[in-house]
Amino acid sequence: MKNKSLTERLAVCSWSLQPASPADLAAKLETTGIRRVQLALDPLRDLPKVWGETAALFRQKGITIISGMFGCVGEDYSTLETIRLTGGIAPDATWEQNWDNMRATAALAHELGLKLVTFHAGFLPHEEKDPNFAKMLRRLSETADVFKAAKIALALETGQETAPVLVQLLQALKRRNVGVNFDPANMILYDKGNPIAALRVLGPWIRQVHIKDARRTKVPGTWGEEVAAGTGEVDWQAFFATLRELNYKGDFVIEREAGTQRVADIQAAREMVAKVGAA
Repeated sequence: MKNKSLTERLAVCSWSLQPASPADLAAKLETTGIRRVQLALDPLRDLPKVWGETAALFRQKGITIISGMFGCVGEDYSTLETIRLTGGIAPDATWEQNWDNMRATAALAHELGLKLVTFHAGFLPHEEKDPNFAKMLRRLSETADVFKAAKIALALETGQETAPVLVQLLQALKRRNVGVNFDPANMILYDKGNPIAALRVLGPWIRQVHIKDARRTKVPGTWGEEVAAGTGEVDWQAFFATLRELNYKGDFVIEREAGTQRVADIQAAREMVAKVGAA
């Protein structure tokens, strides 16, 4: 994989830049030196007066939307236990609102011409005999079919479960438009295994990868720490080498969800990818 081709496949998660408006996002993207973005779709759906002109502005600025992302109602990431209880489409209390939002999001993504949208499904039961496994399978099937009707693929975020548990669900789901958005840092943050080993297990399902880094917790049951890409425990050389072996052809999207110097950290991540990814 040549350095140029890899850097041309770089993008930035819009939410990493904490934009107040499409113009603010465009300006911050320009500062990072990357004109490709994975776009958070919730602001466009919920605040059309602010975000309604995003597509037109991006065309004018030469910014490409490579994929979308949406969140689920009521998610609380304070602790591992709170996100286990509130995350994704698992909770019954928020399912109806999430179902309405997802249908609106699929229509919006279709209008934008997107081919891929990612989200956190929530915690998946480890055993197929668990009644919640059947519930999650049903809800994911319905979600997948809504996006399939809009000609859009879905990618589930990694992290909440081990790679084998996620594969078990994907095999049971039997939806060709559902794959994985592989985030190596999430495997560390949630303490769910070695990212490189997980990458090999999930290889056939990977549709997009995030460039994010982290350090594992020293206290079981608590969050790890997200750090700037290249300063944590992800073995980036092995990461890129494994993706080459897997013949991965998708995008590399820089995500930074912590820290106070997001633009600088994204620029550093871009430089790390150019250097290590080409090695």
